[in-house]
Amino acid sequence: MPGKLEGIWVKRAHRGPMDARESATLIEGKGVDGSVGRSSRRQVTIIEREVWDALMRETGSQAPPSTRRANLMISGVALADTRKRILHIGSTRLEIAGETKPCERMEEAVPGLREAMYPDWRGGAFAKVLTGGPIRVGDPVDWE
Repeated sequence: MPGKLEGIWVKRAHRGPMDARESATLIEGKGVDGSVGRSSRRQVTIIEREVWDALMRETGSQAPPSTRRANLMISGVALADTRKRILHIGSTRLEIAGETKPCERMEEAVPGLREAMYPDWRGGAFAKVLTGGPIRVGDPVDWE
């Protein structure tokens, strides 16, 4: 059973706010259209709804998922240890390039969050866009 795209965020400026979107366009070899802070390997960042919810329970916080500063939130698909796997979101394809390590901004947002994110890829993953196209909250998410 496939997972689901739960959220999309675009970062307009370095250290700037994360703007929620109902839809976005992934650009092959680049990342989320209109989002800054991309590199050739780290084009899109992804977190899991289930992991975020667990982190919030563990830290006693109600921080919104945008606190993580990831571009996409998915549910029903685990990201841990998936380097080099191909993830389909709608008609797009992303290659998981590695684990997103939590930065000091996580600790600033929620005390204890950074440490809680370190084990088992709980900070999420970053990916390269292999096949771009439109994505929308609610799109199916699954492994190739």
